[in-house]
Amino acid sequence: MATHRMRFGAKLPDFGPKVYDFPLAESARRAEGAGFDSVWVSDHVVMLRETKSPYPYSKDGVITWDPAAARFDAIVSMSTAAAATERVEIGVAVLIAAMRNPLVLAKQMATLDVVSGGRVVLGTGAGWLREEFEALQVPFESRGSRLNEWIDILRECWSGEPTTLEYENYRLPEGILCHPTPLHDIPILIGGMSRHAMRRAGERGDGWLAFQRADTVDVAALRAGMDQCRTFAQSAGRVRPLRTIVRITGPLPAVVQHLKPLADIGVSDVIVEADWLADDGPRQTLEALRNAVQ
Repeated sequence: MATHRMRFGAKLPDFGPKVYDFPLAESARRAEGAGFDSVWVSDHVVMLRETKSPYPYSKDGVITWDPAAARFDAIVSMSTAAAATERVEIGVAVLIAAMRNPLVLAKQMATLDVVSGGRVVLGTGAGWLREEFEALQVPFESRGSRLNEWIDILRECWSGEPTTLEYENYRLPEGILCHPTPLHDIPILIGGMSRHAMRRAGERGDGWLAFQRADTVDVAALRAGMDQCRTFAQSAGRVRPLRTIVRITGPLPAVVQHLKPLADIGVSDVIVEADWLADDGPRQTLEALRNAVQ
C-alpha cells in the first residue's frame, strides 16, 4: 500500500497550437493557483520535416505530433514559469543536455535556481533524434557518454569551484570559477525507458523520469524499472533514495485509473496534461487526480 502522498505536476502548453492560445506565464499561475506541486516544460531545439530516427514512445516509431508545430525554448519557458509563480517546482521533461555546452547549461540552471528561490528540477535524457544532433553539429553516437560527463560537470560547476577538470569529451580550465551557485542541490532526474536510462538514474541521477501513454500504462514494467534503478544505485554504493516521476500523456479519464497502482509501487510524482480550456480546468484536473489516490 502507498505510504506517501503522490505529488502532481502540470505539463505546461509550451508547444503546438496551445502556445498561442494559452500564455505560458498565465498557465503556470493557473496551475500553481489550482494547487499543483510542479509545472513542467519539454525540449527540442529543432525538428525536421522528415526524419528516419525511430521515435521510442510509439509502436510504429513515428512521432505523434506535427513536426512543424511551434515549440518554445525549454530554458526560456522554465524562466517564464518561475517568474510567474512562487511555490511550485519548475521542471523540464526532459532536456537533452548533451546537445548543449555544459558550462552554459550549468550557468543557466544555477541562475534559474537562484531567481526562482531554489525550485528547479532538471530532467535530462540522452536524446533519440539523430537529425536534431546533426543540425546542431553535435556527435550523436557519443551522446550517452557525453550525458554522463555533462551530469558530472554540472555538479562540479554548481560547487562554484570545480576540481575535476579532465573528461573524455570536455576539459575545464585551471582556476575556473562558476557563479552563482544554486540555492539547493538541483535534482537531476534521468528520463527514458531503456536499461541505459535506468543505469544512469541509479549510478548518477537523483531519480528516474519515466514516460507512459495513458492507454498503455505498464505498472509492472515501471515497478521493474524502479527495482533496476535501485539495484544500479546499490551497486554504485549510493544510498540516497531515488525519486520516481512518471509523465503520462493522454486524456484524464485514462490517466486516473492508473494512479492508485502507481502510488502503491512508490511512484512519487505524476505529470499530466491539465485542462486549460475551462476557467477552472486546472483545479478540476487536480481534484480528479487527488480523488483517484484517496
